[in-house]
Amino acid sequence: MTAERIESTPRVDPGTLTGERAALEQWLDFHRATLAMKCEGLDDTQLRTASAPPSNLTLLGLVRHMAEVERGWFRKVLAGEELGWIFATEEDRDRDFHVTDQDTWEEAYAAWQGEIALARVHAAERGLDDVGVGKHRTGETFNLRWIYLHMIEEYARHNGHADLVRERVDGATGD
Repeated sequence: MTAERIESTPRVDPGTLTGERAALEQWLDFHRATLAMKCEGLDDTQLRTASAPPSNLTLLGLVRHMAEVERGWFRKVLAGEELGWIFATEEDRDRDFHVTDQDTWEEAYAAWQGEIALARVHAAERGLDDVGVGKHRTGETFNLRWIYLHMIEEYARHNGHADLVRERVDGATGD
């Protein structure tokens, strides 16, 4: 795979005078694009390169994980869809992070972008105070506002990991 095949959605800075919903959506999209940027220009081998032993954290694993997170919060909890995992299994619930030589960027990116597209559809149908139809594995329910805030936090945390992994892979730094 050549580096030119890895592209991301352009990252747009969130507006500074937007309403609550627009701000939440813009910050979430900003963080989604940041993770994609961290993967740009790398081939599958580089995307599978772990940060530092003993950690097995990779950029490919982070993208796969975020596909699972998007699915879990927007499709399972918010929309109440009964779905399995994309990458995880009963035997390995962290399989999204445990990448192999057979796991590819194309597969991970397509799954991630597909889940983002469906997340947008489900969120667009609801107000910020609307409570999800489904329940979290803890049995709790959450409103869309909470889900947006959690997703921003989740991406921000993992984008910090992605910064470190990317620097380890090829020395690239930046926001």
